[in-house]
Amino acid sequence: MMNRIRTTLLFTVMILTGIAFTSGSALAKSKKMSLVSVKTTTPIVLDTVAEKAWDKAGVLEVKLGEMPYKPSNGYAGMTETTLRIQSLYDKENIYFLIRWDDPTQSLARFPWVKQGDGSWKQLSNKDDTGHDNTYYEDKMAMFWEVNARGFAKKGCDIACHMAENGMNNGMKDTAPGRKYTNKAGETIDMWHWKGVRTNPLGIFDDQYVDNVADPKVNTNWGRHGDAKLGGGYKNNVNADKSGPMYMNSPYSEDNKYFVLPWLKAPFVDTFKPGDVVPGIVLDAFTGSRADIKVKGAWQDGHWTLEVKRKLVTKGEKSDTQDVQFKDLKKKYNFGVSVFDNSQIDHLYHNGPIQLTFK
Repeated sequence: MMNRIRTTLLFTVMILTGIAFTSGSALAKSKKMSLVSVKTTTPIVLDTVAEKAWDKAGVLEVKLGEMPYKPSNGYAGMTETTLRIQSLYDKENIYFLIRWDDPTQSLARFPWVKQGDGSWKQLSNKDDTGHDNTYYEDKMAMFWEVNARGFAKKGCDIACHMAENGMNNGMKDTAPGRKYTNKAGETIDMWHWKGVRTNPLGIFDDQYVDNVADPKVNTNWGRHGDAKLGGGYKNNVNADKSGPMYMNSPYSEDNKYFVLPWLKAPFVDTFKPGDVVPGIVLDAFTGSRADIKVKGAWQDGHWTLEVKRKLVTKGEKSDTQDVQFKDLKKKYNFGVSVFDNSQIDHLYHNGPIQLTFK
């Protein structure tokens, strides 16, 4: 409890006194935002409760108020928020403590609900782009430049290609925008935290973006998952799509919206009308796609993530799929965004953030 109070006071004092990171002094408000990762010898435990070591790491405050599009179906989520981020590192790992304001904890991702006639209905409310922003999960993403010309000036925008008149890259497309880099060989490391699909298992979904701009080559265009050996989440639906395939046994309100691998059991319908069964089945990634470890928790109107990754990863294709913090004298460009129970719509900032090591 004392650690949690100390962390809250630290954030408050730093914000009120203007102590954040623009070259290590003034509160960052411009496009050239900076975050300093401070060396520590204290073991960092991923529990969202800040160890005293975090007191030495300055807080960068990032205002998130840009959105790629306005949903057509009455989206009532956040239109702006504030994200605060700190960083530490030791001889092997880099750590981040991330917090953003979100008044609602959103975990109801396409849940199954039993109807009065005994049938099952999977809830969804997709907008005219074919994406949901009602029955979905909270998410957060970090984009790291690996090799993408223009990222150092424009940040994440360099890989975001918005549709015009229903066309993207010369092809018809209902999505408002797609992620892909501009040239072959250019890649961006995408750390994608998902409140339902990955957080219960303690990992980010480690992904990357390349220059694929054709859905016939990759349905997600330039977005790909890192190399994996196994695992992954799957929609919880039976063969004829009339109901769920699995459930948790025993049932728990804490796991209401996701089937955990150690509780997974074949679906047996002993439920009453109004009962909920998860819409997703979880299984932890193995291999490079599980490089990033995390503990995320929602409390009192905000999410807190404590994150850990190796400074240098060694998995398959890690040189092109992962940012490598090999040179601690170098500046590393990144961007952040958050999703308020939204499939693709998100809050982001303009320009890059620069990470340096101290």
